[in-house]
Formats: sequence, structure tokens, C-alpha cells
Amino acid sequence: MTVFILRRVGVMILTALCLTFIVFFLTNLYPNLEKLAKTQGDFRMSDEEVASYLGRNGYLQPIVVKYGQWIGILPGFVIDDRDGVTRGRCIPPGVPPEEAPRFCGILQGDWGSSTVFKEDVSKILGDKLALTGRLMLWVLLLMVPSALILGVMAGMREGSRTDRTLSTIAITTTATPEYVSGVLFIAVFASTAVGLKWFKGTATSAMDGATFENFFLPVLTIALYGMGYIARMTRASMAEVMTAQYIRTARLKGVSFPNIVMKHALRNALIAPFTVIMLQFPWLLNGVVIVETLFNYKGFGWTLVQAAGNNDIELLLGVSVVSVVVVLLTQLISDIGYVYLNPRISVS
Repeated sequence: MTVFILRRVGVMILTALCLTFIVFFLTNLYPNLEKLAKTQGDFRMSDEEVASYLGRNGYLQPIVVKYGQWIGILPGFVIDDRDGVTRGRCIPPGVPPEEAPRFCGILQGDWGSSTVFKEDVSKILGDKLALTGRLMLWVLLLMVPSALILGVMAGMREGSRTDRTLSTIAITTTATPEYVSGVLFIAVFASTAVGLKWFKGTATSAMDGATFENFFLPVLTIALYGMGYIARMTRASMAEVMTAQYIRTARLKGVSFPNIVMKHALRNALIAPFTVIMLQFPWLLNGVVIVETLFNYKGFGWTLVQAAGNNDIELLLGVSVVSVVVVLLTQLISDIGYVYLNPRISVS
């Protein structure tokens, strides 16, 4: 198992480097850099002024060099302006060049500064991840138990009326996008047109203090969409386990049906849904973009939209790093948990 984990970690590091380099390359294309220069300076800047701005800030270096500086494995650039001022990636304002560090990248904890929010990217990501983490926690607490209960109940008696009813509900929730269900929930339960003002149509106040009134609708919108997929996977896995030979043997021995389900079928039936549940974490992290925008909840997904829409390169790169790490870590945990849940699988 140790060798397996070390091998997977090595593959994860290589994958993360490749994916972040692709994002870095795309965000550092010259049209994006030109737009950044005009946003930070003047939209009427000439081509020579744009090139001068990009040169002073190190954007015209080779892409591999810039990527190494951003990661923190190459020394930051140092440029002497015509007025005698020394500028560089690792030289903060007011700090003498000789006292500044040589390396200042992701590995050193320097994520850069947001050109839109005028704050350190690390602080922005920490605040927004905390908000989205709270949303993800409540979504998982509602989505996972409900989906497992629906899937187990449907799979216990395949083909029954209960199975057909629950399967129809699961398919309907999965087939309804979040922007549709979210708008319907707001129109029915939060607008003055219908009159059922049970909840608030915005979750902005939930960032300071989440309550049932201002937080339930976004949680329900996300949970319903993911619930159906997990329930369908659980149902299929449960139905397959219930036809296994050892289940038939337990029935012939007179074991009660509840004991068969709880003690014999449930653990084996949860192997496939466990993998699906782990894959919900990256989806929750990046897939909440629509819901957070719809309910004006300024979390990680909302930050991604703002960074992409405003050409905030440093913030967009920081968001990509977090997304890549979350996806790779959840896949590793999923593989390890799959081995423990299924003893028949051997890791060489």
C-alpha cells in the first residue's frame, strides 16, 4: 500500500504540473496580457506603452521562465527602471532589493496579488474556500444520507413499485439543472409574486451568519442535483448485491430480511457509491459557480467567475491550483478507500 500511495503521489505531482502549466500558458497569452496592461493603466495606451508596461513587470519573459518563477523554483526577475528604481517579482514596495528573497512563488507561499480585489490571492482564496466549505458541508449532510437511503430502498426490491417511484424521483432531480431548480425555488418560496416568502432569495447574508432562512435554498438546489446520481448508483449496486449467491444462502438459512440488508448486503453495495461520493468534492468546489452566482453567495465559485471575467491572472491561477489539488486528492482518497472497502482488490 505504501508503494502504491507513493507512486500515485508522484503521478499526482506530474499531473498537477502539467495542468497548471496549461492554465498558466493560456492565461499568459499576449491578448490577455495586453488587456491586463490596459486595465491597470489606460485603455488608450499605445502598443509601445503596453510593451513597456509588460516588460517592467516581467510578463515578456519566456513562458517556461515565468512558470518557474510562479512556482518558486526559479529566482524572480529583477529590472532596473530608467529612473533608477529596481523592480522585481520578489521585491515588495519599500523593501531594499538586497533584503528581498530570491524565490517567491507558490512553494514559498507567495500566490501573488489580485488586480481586481487588490489583496493577496492567498487571503482571498482562504476566505472564499471557508465560505464554500461551509456550503459543501451542509450540502453533503443533506445529499449523501438522503441519496443512500433512496438508493438502498429502491435496490432492496428491484422492479417493485417503490423502486420505480424512487428511481423516477432520482432521475428527475438529476435531469434538472441547478439554474432551473434554483430559479423555481426562488420564484415559489422567496418571491412576492406567489406569496410564499418562506426563504430569502439571496444568500449574501449567510456569509456573515448562516440561518435556515437564508441558506436552505442554495443547499437544497445543489443537493437535489447530486442526490439523484448517487441514489441511482446505490440502487444499481444494491440490486446487484441482492442477487448474489451469499445473499440467497442467507435467505435459505432463515436470516431476517433487515439483517441481510444491514449486515451482509450494505457494505458491498456501498463500494461503487463511495467512489461516486468522493467525486462530488471537486464537482462541489467548481460546480457551485451557477448556484453561488444565482444566490449571490460570494464563495469559491463566485471568485472563479470574477477572476475569469475581469482577467485577474494571478487569482485565476490560484483558483486553478486549488481545483487541481482538490481533484487529485479526492481521487487518491477514493482509490485508497475502495481498496479497504473491497478486500478482494490487491494493490501490487
